[in-house]
Amino acid sequence: MSSWTDTLRFAFQPVVNLTTGGVTGLEILARPETGDVLAEARRDPELDGRLAVSAFRSAARRETLLPLYVNVFAGTLADLGGLTPLRDAVRAAGRLPWEVTIDICPPYTHVPQQALLEAIGSLRGQGFRICADGVGDGDLPLRLLTDMAPGLVKLDASLLARPAAVRAMRTLCEQLEALLCVEGVETELQCASARSAGAQLAQGELFAPPARLPAAEVYVPSRSPGPPTMPRSGPSVRDFVRPAALLPATASAGQVRALLTGSPDVSGVLLVDAHGVPVRSVHRSRFLLSMSGRYGHALYADRPAAKLGDPPRTVGVDATAWEVLDVVAVGGRDRTSDDVAVVDRYGRCVGAVRLADLVRALAETRVEEAAGLNPLTRLPGSDAITGEVDRRIADGRTFALSWLDVDHFKQVNDGAGFAAGDELIRSVGRALQHAATDGTRVGHIGGDDFLVLADPEGLGPLAAAVLDAPWSAGGHAVTLSLATVLCEPGSVTDHRQAASCLAPLKKAAKSLDGASWVLGRAGLPGHEILRGSEAAPGPAECAVAEPGRG
Repeated sequence: MSSWTDTLRFAFQPVVNLTTGGVTGLEILARPETGDVLAEARRDPELDGRLAVSAFRSAARRETLLPLYVNVFAGTLADLGGLTPLRDAVRAAGRLPWEVTIDICPPYTHVPQQALLEAIGSLRGQGFRICADGVGDGDLPLRLLTDMAPGLVKLDASLLARPAAVRAMRTLCEQLEALLCVEGVETELQCASARSAGAQLAQGELFAPPARLPAAEVYVPSRSPGPPTMPRSGPSVRDFVRPAALLPATASAGQVRALLTGSPDVSGVLLVDAHGVPVRSVHRSRFLLSMSGRYGHALYADRPAAKLGDPPRTVGVDATAWEVLDVVAVGGRDRTSDDVAVVDRYGRCVGAVRLADLVRALAETRVEEAAGLNPLTRLPGSDAITGEVDRRIADGRTFALSWLDVDHFKQVNDGAGFAAGDELIRSVGRALQHAATDGTRVGHIGGDDFLVLADPEGLGPLAAAVLDAPWSAGGHAVTLSLATVLCEPGSVTDHRQAASCLAPLKKAAKSLDGASWVLGRAGLPGHEILRGSEAAPGPAECAVAEPGRG
């Protein structure tokens, strides 16, 4: 009598880190040659549980060191209360539970939520990682998603056509301390959209199709030139996490040597305790040098590998790339190439960061930033400001976007000369930078035009600093015009719409006499004149008013 296992094969699809281009894990996909065993498994939790065990064992036979993603239906977890056979299979294969992510798949309708949450808690307690799969194309309620508190959320690629939804999910993931992965990516345009929306991971036919043999080589489109998107504090370490080669703290030097010699891409091994907390770090070159020396194998092969390791260097999952460099800088020079272990809030290892990845990304960022600086003022151009505008919109923050320029600047250049005009522009740029607070970004678009992005409460002092100052070029007094649009959550969808709201305000400011400031609110008609006069020169100017005070 034939069994369902006789016609079932498994395929592997890489999950790709969009920043490093590296493979962070392999999803194991069931591929029945006949019948529809997945439909049966959706109705039969016991069958689905056996499928999960078979999927893991198929990967274990391939001897891949990459973390694994095993699919399980939500109803299965709620019904079985956990996956004890899977835990036993992981242990028997010598793998660690935190190297396995449980991809919880829809449907969720009619699934007892409390039973599901209790099962998830049990799996998480055993060390398994939790992923919410099929988000955006399934029936997973947002309330249940937040209660699940997954470490990874997989979003269907169809949502990329709705950027606001993807950005909102990225914001939710940040609150949940989860990574965002887009699955089903088939085109380079979708890949670019996933990156711009803030997804850290992706998978799909574009990178590599599901294959019978696990693949670590994938195609990742290069980043198109564009504005730097990293915050001032630096990119998150989450963007650079690679799978870590883990072995129990009791592993022998011989076991470490076998792992390293069989996996040339592994730069080091982390020895972890029973809870997954790193206790020693074994560097590839130093370890193999010790083992290959005279009598090295005889001396060390059967001894604990920990004796040839060093104290691990660790950072939390919320660290920035700059903080990782600070960790690397501490200690002897012989350890500057060591991997840094990334740990969760419980101290458990979730991956490793290679110094080369960090240095490359930070160097590229600095090159991009330098290329985007205006040569006259050394201020960033509009791309840096508009990118930050989009991030604040995605974060649901209220902000003020302003346009500042010099009145009749062509006459300044014609009358005082371009050198005096250049010096005036540099002076205005320095004044804006000096008045800027932590929440303010100043950009120089070109010529005499500046963009200023600020929190509303910092706008009044900044405006006073530049509008109250006496400006001149070649001995001739000049004035400045400032136009501001106040954008509250939901009033604009992106930087283009914010700029569109700002354009008529600039025109209104330029129509006033003297130093002028006009304030409008996105989505509302009209504007306030905070400085300047519509009458002929002479009448007193309005006092500077704080935004929001009629």
